[in-house]
Order: sequence, then structure tokens, then C-alpha cells
Amino acid sequence: MALPKVCGIETEYGIVLRGADPNPVLASSVLINAYVDDRRVGWDFEDESPGRDARGYAGDDAMAPEVETHLVNAVLTNGARYYVDHAHPELSTPECSDPLQCTLYDKAGERILARSMEAAPRLLEAGQSVVVYKNNSDGKGNSYGTHENYLLDRELPFGELVRHLLPWFVTRQVFTGAGKVGSEHGAEPVEFQLSQRADFFEEEVGLETTLKRPLVNTRDEPHADAQRYRRLHVIVGDANLCEVATFLKVGTTALVLCMIEDGFIDKDYSLRMPVAAVRQVSHDPTLRRTIEMADGSTMTALDLQWEFFRLAEKYADESGFDPVGGDHIGGMVLSRWEEALTALETDPKAMEGRIDWVTKLALLEAFADRNGGWDDPKIALMDLQYHDVRPERSLYERLVRAGRVERLLDDAAVTAAMDHPPETTRAYFRGNCLSRWPEAVVAANWDSVILDTGGDPLQRIPMMEPLRGTKAHVDALFKECTTPAELVAKLVSPQ
Repeated sequence: MALPKVCGIETEYGIVLRGADPNPVLASSVLINAYVDDRRVGWDFEDESPGRDARGYAGDDAMAPEVETHLVNAVLTNGARYYVDHAHPELSTPECSDPLQCTLYDKAGERILARSMEAAPRLLEAGQSVVVYKNNSDGKGNSYGTHENYLLDRELPFGELVRHLLPWFVTRQVFTGAGKVGSEHGAEPVEFQLSQRADFFEEEVGLETTLKRPLVNTRDEPHADAQRYRRLHVIVGDANLCEVATFLKVGTTALVLCMIEDGFIDKDYSLRMPVAAVRQVSHDPTLRRTIEMADGSTMTALDLQWEFFRLAEKYADESGFDPVGGDHIGGMVLSRWEEALTALETDPKAMEGRIDWVTKLALLEAFADRNGGWDDPKIALMDLQYHDVRPERSLYERLVRAGRVERLLDDAAVTAAMDHPPETTRAYFRGNCLSRWPEAVVAANWDSVILDTGGDPLQRIPMMEPLRGTKAHVDALFKECTTPAELVAKLVSPQ
């Protein structure tokens, strides 16, 4: 039986510092410092190993991401990580137990960035401001990532993952793409494409995330018991604003991973040239272009998506939805997936307000029709403004206020998720330690919390099981303890 698909999203935001030297590292540091203020708890780098390769080796020219311990790196009371990653502010959601919860904490991340921009002026000089965009490209040849993470069984051969994930990642952009004006990175010129990231992938499989980007990333940092678990690190997705798109991105991928883990996919959907295919699909908003399969046949991206959907429907009938959050969430994934594919096949405009590329394209086409075509430079500005995190400037938020975007989340729940962790993963333990005893939490990371209990040595509390440390497991414990020392004593005493 497939493992529960504990999941999360890491988003690198585009950033601009106005009225000063446009140093993105400085701007990112200001942004995060303004938000965390004196509440900061630092990140524990003890278990960081981005160079570990799932294949057991790395090529001679492979470049693992650098661990930048000198940059701002904070843990939040909702269990998230908020830090400077190279030249961007990055918000990593806490571990989530289902796709809808993951969508909630991803949206809470947007609100945290917006709140950070509001707080930033007190650390800036007069006339300076920081602006943040939830997108994946600066239009000048640079791309930054939105990564997903999924819990997998260590026993699953990595080669089996690669075989099925390549066609999945190439084709899922029909509903995960955020939409983009033009092309970059040497790709053929287009007016508009589905994905902001597609032009930047150069390899099928590899360790890198910033150069020679692979469709399947091999980083092997489980952030959990390495004997039992693998964490699939997905770098091929876009930054979505539409809640339906985020839910579909995480939910369908989780379901496909369950099928792979259980050996349910009994047909080979290998593509002849996956890297070329990912651009071909992205560059065709009509969704009619075919891509070549390894066996010489051709299919459209929608054809392949229907193949995966029908398998998932059969899998759910036989195995159920427990690993993706139960019948309600799993059923919602399937119904939303079918709805999206049906609409994209018959009338893509029916997905306006649910899929980002469709929503953005409708805005841009309306403007182009009024202003003489796609040559107007304001088209590119509108593309960027769609992703502006400031609610008063964002074209996406304007559509939300006009009732033209379908919401899956309640605003009160999003606001609460900015400060409170999920109750169904170990993030609950991490977040509650921070909110109750911030002065005693020396540092934290995904799989441990380090507490100062008032004596030597410091106490490291391991959290190697992503589904332990939940509210059900530890809420009574927190109610019994008034100090970190009491908590540690309870945890180490025989039960």
C-alpha cells in the first residue's frame, strides 16, 4: 500500500528593491527581517545535504545547491521555513497531510509575503520599497523555482519513478501552467505559452536546480527516517495563484505517485524526447500539438492526461484514497481533474478563474483586442502584474474581488494558517514549541527541534516521522507542560 503523501510547496518569489541599489539578497533579507522581527528562531543546518543523489552517484559536472548558512533563515510558528535562497525570498510550507491543506498553506505563504512588504518600510530609507512577485521568470533570462515535495517509500526503485514521471511532468502543465508572454532561454519565439518554467529545462534527470535543470530532480534529502522514506523533490512546476490549479497540481501528482508506488501503471508512456516535448506542450495553448512517444506513435498532452486519469480512476476503485487524504479529498481530486481535462478538450475558457494560464490569457487577449494586438509593451507588464503579491496591485486579486476566480479556501482559514501549523503532521509540534516557548527554541529544522531547558546540554528533539507530533499525538502533552524542561522530561521518560 502506498505511503500517505505528506506534501509541501517551496516558492521562490521574484523581488525588486526600488529606490536603492537593486541588490536582491539585501532586499530579501530586509523583507524577512521585517516580518519575523524579534520572533525569529533560526534554522538548524545539521541535516542539510543537498548533494546527496538518489541514484547513488552524481556526474562529474553535477553542481549541488550551496547551503547558504550565512543568510537570513527563520522558522515560523505555523511550521514553515522563511529564508533567503540565493537571490530570492523563499517560503516553504509546513508539512501537509493532503492537497487541500497544502493549498491552504501555500496561499498563507502569499499573505505572509504581502505582510512582509507592508512591514519592510520601517527597515528602509525614505523613498525605498520592496515589491514581490509570485512568478517564475524575470523576463531577462532568469528563472526561479516553485518546488513540490512528496513522501515516498525508500524501497521504490528510483528508475521506476523516472520512467513514469517524465511523461507526467511533461503533460500536467496543461492545468498547472501559470502562463507566460513570450519565450526565453533560446526557445522558439511564441506570443504566449502555458508554463513559465518550460523553456528552462535542459536535462531529463539530474541533481541541479539552477543550471542544466532536469525534469526529474535526484536530490535525496528525506528530512525523515532515511531507512524508510524518500522525499521526491519536484522542481518542474509553476507558481500558481488559482487555488484550483494548486490543488490539482499537488493532488493529481500525489495520486500518480501512489499508483507508481503500488506498481499500478502497467503501460509504458515513455516519450522519445521529454525535454523537447515539455517545450512543445508549453508553446501550444491550443493543446492540439502531438508529441512523439518512445514507440514511434504520437499523442497530445491531453491524450496522455486522459490515460493517467483513467488509470487513477481504476486505482481509486480498487485501492481507495487513504494515501491522498481520504475519500473526500481524493474524490475531489478525481472530479476536479476530470472537469479540467473535459473543459480543456472542449472549451478551455471554461477553466477561467481555475487554471492560471487560461485566466491570464483571457485578460491579455481582451487587452490585445482593445489595443491593436500583442505588440503593445503593456502586455508583458500585465503578465508581471498578474503575479504582484500586493493585493491592491495584483491583477489576479482584482479578479478575485470581482468574483471571477473560484475559491476553495475561506479567508479566515488562510489568515489563521499564517500563524498556526497544520494539526495533522509533525509541523504541529514544531509550531507549538515556537509559539509557546520562542525564547527556549534555539533552532529547528524539518526533523528536529533544539531546546534550551535551562541547563547543559541543549536538548535536540528528533522528529523523524512526518506523521508523528500531530495534535492527536501531542496536544495533551502540551497541556500538561508549562516549561520546555517539563516537555523534555515527559518525552524522555518511559511511557
